[in-house]
Amino acid sequence: MAKGEGAESGSAAGLLPAGILPAAERPAQVKEPKKKQQLSICNKLCYAVGGAPYQVTGCALGFFLQIYLLDVAQVNPFSASIILFVGRAWDAFTDPLVGFCISKSSWTRLGRLMPWIIFSTPLAIIAYFLIWFVPDFPQGQALWYLLFYCLFETLVTCFHVPYSALTMFISTEQSERDSATAYRMTVEVLGTVLGTAIQGQIVGQADTPCLQDPSDSARAMEGANRTQSTTSLRETQNAYLLAAGVIASIYVICAVILTLGVREQREPYETQQAEPMSFFRGLRLVMSHGPYVKLIAGFLFTSLAFMLVEGNFALFCTYTLGFRNEFQNLLLAIMLSATFTIPIWQWFLTRFGKKTAVYIGISSAVPFLILVAFMESNLIVTYVVAVAAGISVAAAFLLPWSMLPDVIDDFHLKQPQSHGTEPIFFSFYVFFTKFASGVSLGISTLSLDFAGYQTRGCSQPARVKFTLKMLVTIAPIVLILLGLLLFKLYPIDEEKRRQNKKALQALREEASSSGCSDTDSTELASIL
Repeated sequence: MAKGEGAESGSAAGLLPAGILPAAERPAQVKEPKKKQQLSICNKLCYAVGGAPYQVTGCALGFFLQIYLLDVAQVNPFSASIILFVGRAWDAFTDPLVGFCISKSSWTRLGRLMPWIIFSTPLAIIAYFLIWFVPDFPQGQALWYLLFYCLFETLVTCFHVPYSALTMFISTEQSERDSATAYRMTVEVLGTVLGTAIQGQIVGQADTPCLQDPSDSARAMEGANRTQSTTSLRETQNAYLLAAGVIASIYVICAVILTLGVREQREPYETQQAEPMSFFRGLRLVMSHGPYVKLIAGFLFTSLAFMLVEGNFALFCTYTLGFRNEFQNLLLAIMLSATFTIPIWQWFLTRFGKKTAVYIGISSAVPFLILVAFMESNLIVTYVVAVAAGISVAAAFLLPWSMLPDVIDDFHLKQPQSHGTEPIFFSFYVFFTKFASGVSLGISTLSLDFAGYQTRGCSQPARVKFTLKMLVTIAPIVLILLGLLLFKLYPIDEEKRRQNKKALQALREEASSSGCSDTDSTELASIL
């Protein structure tokens, strides 16, 4: 009997594939090292191009929507302020809302994020074009612009939030994601230059001259409205429509390149999960993740600092420094400097670590801001400061998006059963960034109002010049120092990143081997 049982067992073992046998009976196999998943330069460029639409449209709206509403569409100032404020508030609100909807999405043949990008694009360009169209009914103009401004912000959020979260799904390698992020930040900075240049060159004739006597502004405006011909106004409106058409075309081209050139990939261990967790449970877990909270807090202060400089830079150059005609050139110097130094920061963070890059990159703006605060008006020094500011802007652009994937990796290790939370991480980071933008806008406008700012004046009182200097120099320095102090608490250094990388690789290999076991079990069932 014993011999017969042994023969029967040996014969069964000879018939079954090796993967189905118990571990003790399997023949020894040499485990091949898993190849690193590398992205080609073409893949990285296609991914990076997807960041341009958000920056190009955002720059055009940020710099030109206010003057368009007041001087071209001729919306009254109170209604224009309502449109701008409500649109910005709605824009911040839509980020977590879209993140919630994406977290509820299921995987499709195109992925989970790509369908949002594809289907939001045509609607977004229609809404963007209609923002720059002047309707024939003057009574409902304010409602028209409020509706399409909020609609466009919603649709561009449906593009940008999944695009931001796509960083986690283009590769499982940290180094590849960091490299792709550097490509993306370079293209996004170029997008800001492109948006400003296109809109500025095409609609430059929409600029209005300053008033020597601001107290006569109402009378001067009334005279200007009487004497301005309908033909001239229509030409200005057509110029805005032409600029909108060019930018909308860029939006479509970039979306097509992104869709065709990037393939969304699913984590191996995620495919074994049955159902994603609820949004509110995921939000609670995300907001209780210490590294995420500390990263958001640090960048909230530094973002607020740079947005104070950005929001008041034109007024500071015009009134405090007296360089009314140099603003566009100084802005171009900042953006070009940022564009050229992003690859340098990418090399630096790879060589010396991301926390070191944060300290050196963001703090490098402080000496130059101090120089601006105490120097007399000097155009050459101002250009030097602009170039130096671009170096810090590059670090501020690159580092948050490069560090967020590390936080998400750390979260996945501590919460291995929690998948589908990537959109929550990215959408709430964007939400807090836009919140900082709203705060900077409110603080700046309120401070200038208290100082006695004179609308469209060729010069401003001394108190306004001093307030602008504080908003562009001292306040950002204080905020940068507070942000750097918070970064001291950020726990993910290079050693921690390496540990997380090894642990995630082990998790993926375990998931892959588990998937093979499931396939072998199916094969055994078919044999039986």
